Amino acid sequence: MRFRPCIDIHNGRVKQIVGGSLQDAGNLAEDNFVSEYDGGFYADLYRRDGLSGGHIIILNREGTRYYREDMAQARKALEAFPGGLQLGGGIHQGNAEFFLDLGATHVIVTSYVFRQGRIDYDRLEALSRQIGREHLVLDLSCRLAGEEYYIVTDRWQKVTEEPMTENTLEKLSRYCDEFLIHAVDVEGKASGVEREVVRRLGAYCGLPVTYAGGIHSLEDIRWIGEAGKGHVDYTVGSALDLFGGEIPYSELISQVVT
Repeated sequence: MRFRPCIDIHNGRVKQIVGGSLQDAGNLAEDNFVSEYDGGFYADLYRRDGLSGGHIIILNREGTRYYREDMAQARKALEAFPGGLQLGGGIHQGNAEFFLDLGATHVIVTSYVFRQGRIDYDRLEALSRQIGREHLVLDLSCRLAGEEYYIVTDRWQKVTEEPMTENTLEKLSRYCDEFLIHAVDVEGKASGVEREVVRRLGAYCGLPVTYAGGIHSLEDIRWIGEAGKGHVDYTVGSALDLFGGEIPYSELISQVVT
């Protein structure tokens, strides 16, 4: 189990936002924390502490007002930690190679490989073949709808018809290198993990998988280690003192759970 750090970028700033609050209209989101530091600061910190495999997420849509500023922050991060970070946010066949050339180890994709609520296997296969499955992470972030967890797309606003199950992970594993899964209902709230999501990921023994959402204490992380059977990685955002929370970064990276 590894700690996977994050750098979320919105309106040209490194931020932590409440999951599901992001809106393209007006470039709005409910902020938990807005940093005075840039993406390069955080990437350099992660590099010095040997924390590879984290992710940069660009939250503004390509072509909108703040996208260039987001890109400038992403470039700073990739330059500070070349070959150490993944990048997601609006990735498609037209820009995936560009971000890999900038120094991202992987691109993270969700919405592009879905169409009308279903996985578009033609798009997925084409993208995987174009960049190599070893450079592709599929973000299968999910929320509870009825009695099942379903994958969500389009800024976590659209619930698809695809369940987030072990069978889904198995089917998609031939196209990618890792999975990133946010529990959207608790993302950005530091209110505790979505335990059933972690349990499901713990039952999957295939590709590397990273859980995100709701972590608010070191005890939560220890629980993920147990329920995830040691092979579910995790990311901490709003609860980390780097982003205004109470979990000390220095203590987190000194733990065995890192």
